[in-house]
Amino acid sequence: MPHPLFKILMVVTSHAALGASGHQTGVWFEELTTPYYVFRDAGAQVDIASIEGGKIPVDPRSVQHSDEDPESVQRFLKDRPAMNDLEHSRKISSVSVDGYDAVFIPGGHGVMWDMPNSTPLQSLILRAWSDGKVVASVCHGPASLTGIRNPDGTAFVKGKKISAFTDSEEEAAGLTKTIPFLLETRLRDEGAIYEKGENFKPFMVRDGRLVTGQNPQSSALVAQEVLSVLTEGKGTK
Repeated sequence: MPHPLFKILMVVTSHAALGASGHQTGVWFEELTTPYYVFRDAGAQVDIASIEGGKIPVDPRSVQHSDEDPESVQRFLKDRPAMNDLEHSRKISSVSVDGYDAVFIPGGHGVMWDMPNSTPLQSLILRAWSDGKVVASVCHGPASLTGIRNPDGTAFVKGKKISAFTDSEEEAAGLTKTIPFLLETRLRDEGAIYEKGENFKPFMVRDGRLVTGQNPQSSALVAQEVLSVLTEGKGTK
């Protein structure tokens, strides 16, 4: 049976520079496009916002503009309304989480710079969580959950089961000295119950209404689990 209609807000990085390396970064495209169509094909409404609004930077390593691209990337590139949303995203500070059932945050290295320091995003995540909504993310996206403090002053991630890009995967990518921090280490330092599978293999963790995935290979798993949580009625109070 098809899933009922849900409203899902995707929040994407606006950061395009890979530190001082001289290389570009942004969102890892498949981590946006695959969940986007998992949600859309299930009948959900999907809106796209970003930290700064406007055109969202796409990591050039994540799109070849050829048949080698993942199916969802090829589909998105041909989808004029979707590409328009990518070019003209809403600024997160102007977005209310009211009316949405879930917040989904794709990864890409850009996230490591602009999301941990975004007060509007942190406020939106806290509001979504306190309102009983689903919060989900994949790969570097859980960097958005770091630095957030609950009303009692404790770290948002403390005691929560979370997965994200591993330190060893970062080392394999050769970027440990380029990024501002190692995500696995940061999550552990803030008290998260960090879980991981094999490097570059699909792995997903669910902790109640919090759903996170380890790497780009996990994006479909996370999106499907978000729909499962919503269908079970755990995304609302």
